[in-house]
Amino acid sequence: MDKVRSISVSRVINASPAVIFDLLADPSQHPRLDGSSTVRRVRHAPERLFLGATFSMDMKAGLHYFTRNKVVAFEEFKCIAWHHFAQFVWRYDLEEVPGGTKVTESFDYDRPWAFAIILLGFPEKNRVSMERTLERLEAIVTS
Repeated sequence: MDKVRSISVSRVINASPAVIFDLLADPSQHPRLDGSSTVRRVRHAPERLFLGATFSMDMKAGLHYFTRNKVVAFEEFKCIAWHHFAQFVWRYDLEEVPGGTKVTESFDYDRPWAFAIILLGFPEKNRVSMERTLERLEAIVTS
């Protein structure tokens, strides 16, 4: 059986799921939240994401490029997920717990063509970036 290619990080943040979800559903906030520092600015997006919405971002990881994403999961105050052309999925799950909200960010790269990102070490780089994203998210909602 093949190993599922997915990584995730979680953090309990002292804020309600609604406050956190509203930031994640606002694409204009993504550059501010991004722990990888690759998301530069919104190129095209609705003010608030919804299931099936598309949005694009100007990016920079060495070279400038842009990515177009599609929202593939959206449950108000519970989860939001999107993917780009390679169909790797970034997802946030929110669970109300004592002390706030458990936020889990995951990156699912379970696609046959993922070998390139694996060879370049992106899953582990993404894990570190996801930890930073959750730190930024916490700083924003608790300040």
